[in-house]
Amino acid sequence: MAPNDPKKAGGGGGGSGFFASLASSISNLGSVMTKSVNGLVPYEGLEVINPEGSTDDAEEEASRGRWKQEDRDGYWKMMQKYIGSDVTSMVTLPVIIFEPMTMLQKMAELMEYSHLLDMADKTEDPYMRMVYASSWAISVYYAFQRTWKPFNPILGETYEMANYNGVNFISEQVSHHPPMSAGHAENEHFTYDCTSKLKTKFLGNSIDVYPVGRTRVTLKRDGVVLDLVPPLTKVHNLIFGRTWVDSPGEMVMTNLTTGDKVVLYFQPCGWFGSGRYEVDGYVYNASEEPKILMTGKWNESMSYQPCDGEGEPLPGTDLKEVWKLADVPKDDKYQYTHFAHKINSFDTAPKKLLPSDSRLRPDRYALEMGDMSKSGYEKSSMEERQRAEKRTREEKGQGFTPKWFDITEEVTPTPWGDLEVYQFNGKYSEHRAAADNSEDNTDPKSIEFNPWQFQDLST
Repeated sequence: MAPNDPKKAGGGGGGSGFFASLASSISNLGSVMTKSVNGLVPYEGLEVINPEGSTDDAEEEASRGRWKQEDRDGYWKMMQKYIGSDVTSMVTLPVIIFEPMTMLQKMAELMEYSHLLDMADKTEDPYMRMVYASSWAISVYYAFQRTWKPFNPILGETYEMANYNGVNFISEQVSHHPPMSAGHAENEHFTYDCTSKLKTKFLGNSIDVYPVGRTRVTLKRDGVVLDLVPPLTKVHNLIFGRTWVDSPGEMVMTNLTTGDKVVLYFQPCGWFGSGRYEVDGYVYNASEEPKILMTGKWNESMSYQPCDGEGEPLPGTDLKEVWKLADVPKDDKYQYTHFAHKINSFDTAPKKLLPSDSRLRPDRYALEMGDMSKSGYEKSSMEERQRAEKRTREEKGQGFTPKWFDITEEVTPTPWGDLEVYQFNGKYSEHRAAADNSEDNTDPKSIEFNPWQFQDLST
């Protein structure tokens, strides 16, 4: 069955009549399925949501989760004063909730199914181009459902991935307050550029994550530029219950060259898991007429089918699969995909790895090795070093200048606030070409992590 009324395409953060009304109705359902933890004093008012249940089992769900009771009580005492606040970088969190990966590495997970962008560049069909490109954007959501927190990057930290399926990737932490990252990837078919400034709202037992950012993909054959606006992400049951992730709302990808667009609606999770993971929508032409319907689940696969002006499948056509999740490891501690393990390994590291690379972080590596105590110690040490660098910059009257990205004068609006845009300056390409041609064969594992601006500070 085709999704409902497709006659008018939605906009980034706005919504068509159908999508907006559907969002409203299911949002109301979502408010019904939540329940305060009334039996757990003094936690009155906190909402616990069992994605596989209803309102009747909230108190039972509240007793589940990764926290021991004494840890949970201490965490709640620390966090309750932040309710309603953006806690992106203002709270020091225990490593028990972390995964051995940084936000810069997590940005690279978008490259797992980059072959879909290659196909978008190769096709001559303007609407199939949008099918391939939007399926690429959806493919990362399986990885985004992990319930472990990645490490916040140190200012000046980087992550490099070399020649993965022909793609070279570089990301850099370009600002600490507010925390901002920039990324660039490229192969023979496309360039990818992203400026990210996550914004959060802590709600007690859940947190809303707003993807304030700008993501642009340029397809090289025709010079087509695609713009992506993803939905927000909600992380439920942070303290009480089993933590889980949902991303309800619209994803909009717009062809800035032609005016074509894709509007896909991520269904919120309803009672007993109904609607969870489901994605439906359409590819529209510049006149906002539906051309191809798309449907699937963001944790499994996406399919497409040509449609008429009413959004109904064209006679004689079939639903065809365009993307399917690759096999994933079973019972992986951090729910990593095989690609996530590659991102963390030195197998994807380039020759003469930058000493600021995330793989080299001692706290990240200690956690990967299972040494939580050492990880916490190293994390605290680096955070103190970062604060010392900030004081030194202020004393010297100096600012911080990223190496591989330049800030522009452009400020772009997003559904969740304005964003200062950083652009790739090309210096990394020159550095990488020189490094690849050098005779330096230093074992990257022997390199000491060093993102620091001032080398003479005591560690």
